[in-house]
Amino acid sequence: MTQQKYSGRCLCGAIRYEIHGEIGEILHCHCQRCRKANGTAFATNAPVRIKDFKFTQGEHLLKTYQSSETTQRCFCQECGSPIIGIKASAPEFYRLRLGTLDSMITQKPTRHIFVADKASWEMICDGLPQHDQWP
Repeated sequence: MTQQKYSGRCLCGAIRYEIHGEIGEILHCHCQRCRKANGTAFATNAPVRIKDFKFTQGEHLLKTYQSSETTQRCFCQECGSPIIGIKASAPEFYRLRLGTLDSMITQKPTRHIFVADKASWEMICDGLPQHDQWP
């Protein structure tokens, strides 16, 4: 069986990473924290095993912000690109911000979460399942 390999980077290219393994379920999160952290209607995230994730450049430029008691958000201190999230409830995984991937993936998002908190101006029209909170 061939192991998957993915690569990605921040907007300015100062931080680069590789993933040697699988990317988990892709979710669109509409919680207020994700909207604020990304400056968008929602964040598209997927879990990746920490053991499969490796910074190949610029790890020293990664800034961490404790956005709640259980969540850290990590972003490039040069350009502000969100890279990963760290959840206390899943210590063996990072929450990868899919927009930073350079590699093509075949997976598609599976659902929307925290839609009870979605932006009032947003319309979800893709037909994916929607959950008011974490399912």
